[in-house]
Amino acid sequence: MTYLTHPSDIRSLIAQLATYPILWLDTEVADWQTPNPRLSLIQVLAEPTDRTGDLAYILDVLDQPDLTQFFVEQIMINEAIEKVFHNAPYDLKYLGGDQAQNVTCTLKIARRISKKKLGTSNRKLKTLAQELCQFTEVDAAEQQSDWGKRPLSPKQLLYARMDTVYLAHVHHYLLKLKQPQQPEPEPMPPLSSKKSFSVTQVRVAFECARLFYLAHHFGGMAMFFPNGKTLGIGHAFHDLSHQFIKTALKDPRFSQLFQPTVEQLNPKTIATQLQTLFYDAVFFPHLQQSTQDDPSKAPALLQLWEGLKSLIQHWAVLLVQNRCYCSPDELLEKTFLAQELNVQHQFTLPNGSSQLVRGRFDSLIYDFAHHRLCVVEYKTYQSPDRSAQLAQVALYGYMLREKIGVPINSAVYAVLPDWQESIFTWDDLERTVHQLIPHKLQQMQAWVNWQQGQPNPPPQTSQLHLCEICPQRAKCQTFFTASNPSTQPPIAPPIAPVEPVASEPVASEPVASEPVASEPAAEKPIAEKPTPPLSKPISKPIAPVDQKPDVNAIGANLIEILTSFGIAATYQGSVLAPAFIRVKVKPNPGVKVNAILKLSDDLRVQLGLAYPPLIAPQAGYVSVDLPRPDRQTAFFDQYLQPQHTSPVEPVRIAIGINLEGQLVEADLSDPNTCHFLVGGTTGSGKSEFLRSLLLSLLVRHSPEHLQIVLVDPKRVTFPEFEQIPWLHTPIVKESEAAIELMDRLILEMDSRYQQFEQAGCADLASYNRGSTKPIPRIVCIFDEYADFMAEKETRNALESSIKRLGAMARAAGIHLIIATQRPEARVVTPLIRSNLPGRVALRTASEADSAIILGGKQTEAAYLLGKGDLLYQAGASRSRLQSLYAPEIRLP
Repeated sequence: MTYLTHPSDIRSLIAQLATYPILWLDTEVADWQTPNPRLSLIQVLAEPTDRTGDLAYILDVLDQPDLTQFFVEQIMINEAIEKVFHNAPYDLKYLGGDQAQNVTCTLKIARRISKKKLGTSNRKLKTLAQELCQFTEVDAAEQQSDWGKRPLSPKQLLYARMDTVYLAHVHHYLLKLKQPQQPEPEPMPPLSSKKSFSVTQVRVAFECARLFYLAHHFGGMAMFFPNGKTLGIGHAFHDLSHQFIKTALKDPRFSQLFQPTVEQLNPKTIATQLQTLFYDAVFFPHLQQSTQDDPSKAPALLQLWEGLKSLIQHWAVLLVQNRCYCSPDELLEKTFLAQELNVQHQFTLPNGSSQLVRGRFDSLIYDFAHHRLCVVEYKTYQSPDRSAQLAQVALYGYMLREKIGVPINSAVYAVLPDWQESIFTWDDLERTVHQLIPHKLQQMQAWVNWQQGQPNPPPQTSQLHLCEICPQRAKCQTFFTASNPSTQPPIAPPIAPVEPVASEPVASEPVASEPVASEPAAEKPIAEKPTPPLSKPISKPIAPVDQKPDVNAIGANLIEILTSFGIAATYQGSVLAPAFIRVKVKPNPGVKVNAILKLSDDLRVQLGLAYPPLIAPQAGYVSVDLPRPDRQTAFFDQYLQPQHTSPVEPVRIAIGINLEGQLVEADLSDPNTCHFLVGGTTGSGKSEFLRSLLLSLLVRHSPEHLQIVLVDPKRVTFPEFEQIPWLHTPIVKESEAAIELMDRLILEMDSRYQQFEQAGCADLASYNRGSTKPIPRIVCIFDEYADFMAEKETRNALESSIKRLGAMARAAGIHLIIATQRPEARVVTPLIRSNLPGRVALRTASEADSAIILGGKQTEAAYLLGKGDLLYQAGASRSRLQSLYAPEIRLP
């Protein structure tokens, strides 16, 4: 069962349901016994073989008439969809009335069958389900429950989801009973002449049905390129990445790097050596040849090298990990198992038909630490749609799993402009495939058979920001608008179409080709062999004053949009933050603040935003935060410089830059900020936040006054800090060592309290003021806490330690900063949250994750902009900040 409450999720599902030929529907109504009944739920089933309700959808539309109207417009008045109800006249009171088309009423069908032939005690749905379809434990009591209260109880949700299941099976039985002489029709095969879809096509269909349709029928590019992406390096990157693995497997110098013992291997040093070997053997000859043929390629090739360096750095970390399990001679061949492997699978679809899907992924590796194969896809850009990316790698992993019979993880390595790694476990992949892929393939079959002039064309993407970077935008606007005059054109004005030099063949799965962008001609070809650039050049672009956004024009535009929705408000000014623009609006007398708060999704559509804007009531105005088009970077050394502090001064950590451009810091001696919980998904900037936080401590406190404890299970967050003198212990990377570390911190805490008791002091600050040998504070930064929560014993041990340290360690000068990419309820338990008062939420993967980090119903972190955009909560106050960024680590 999928229970949807958020308006955007409900609208998205309704758009998907509009592609099905038949739906089984029911409603639940609040206050039905009063003169003013309210529609509470719409239940939908599209898979008639379901007997458990797992595939049912429940749409919570209580007091949301706009969502009900959208359902009526998309589903109820659509003649192409058969809508099946049991007591249709009752349900149609709330779902379109006489406007509804193609409605079937199973109660009417049952009444047309004689009572003797029917053989049931009555014609109620629950009775028919029990006596005709052999359902047991059918609950009828919840029908009289209060459908107007929230939250709904588990019993109510179970009752609601099963109604459509009963309906589908009763409908099927009644049709057979009414016309037993007619054989059941065979499922129609797909009409498309194309026998298979590629994995790339499935990804495109998730992003935009119309782009999928155009590319399928007319060819052309089918890839959304983010703004600022350097075009023309995709093929070259894939070729060179495969050459790296082939060269490493053949050249003995690569395996010789791993001859030392595991303890002697440093991933950073290994990465530098691997980069140098590959640069000399492969990349420099390629660079020479390419620039001799066309000097203008030099800038793109140097950017390509940056991407290759990021990939090689990752391989170095993985190889050092795997070295613990195999010898140097077999390390490379046991890690890099296959390149460009073809897979295929025949999927069974909800309507009974089947669909063949083919694909070819980039690499197959083995991770010894997790005892798991992993399918890897390379990307030379950051995907604008992570859900489509998940669908793509889920398909690869699932099809290979069906081929070889073992669970397989999948990963996406986006190497430019910055390294970004997304890893999906087999549990995630299997769930994604079973829940999403079959329905999507069935939709794709319907879309490819649509023709101009027919109703229900492939729907416009629900992510309107993709229209701005669509390679076939002009054709889409003319083709679908001409076909369907009622179709609304995209809100943004049309732009000139992208003219690719080479198109991406969607149907074939080898690496999609990218258009080559022309660059200014280089002054002369690269003739002499340069030193391989092993570190990215540091630049600090600051927009000139005259290029700053016109905030007043943006504010005036927002007021116009609010006016179009019937909301009268006045513009109170704007504030320019590094990542966003805060527009201040004041509702006119008589206008409720809640009227503006409800417009989040509407403003997202009207303004063409990737995420809904954050809207919040403030003292004297309502703030609307819009993304800044010329987003700025808050560089670390612009706000903090090395300095010396005494052991009695407060220890502060840098959190981020506020609206006034000032650095906000947290005092670790404050009870509200003595320990922290930090959460943020991939791309949120969590790792950079932790690094800048750590650096803010190191540049102001000597190793004698401050000691650092680092836990880094993924081994990639703190590589530059391996040898710093501030370390209380070596960086911890394993679960057993983490448990031992927390136990040692508890012993240290107890020892300090004994010293305080002997000295007659209450806390570390008072002790250090009167001591000739001050005790250093200890700050423990625990990254990727979720990685240690899989095993019950480890979870219980760590929770117990965190509870004790969180409750008692502040006065002893020991502080915890617990961070995770997956702030799920099973990972960040109430016990953990209650002992970590300070909260930092970077962008989260869901509203539920945001609520876990910030508490209550605070879902705003799901709509942050990523890359260091964060919410900082201390006590009752919460503010939006931009974290600092340290492009290189320079220690005093």
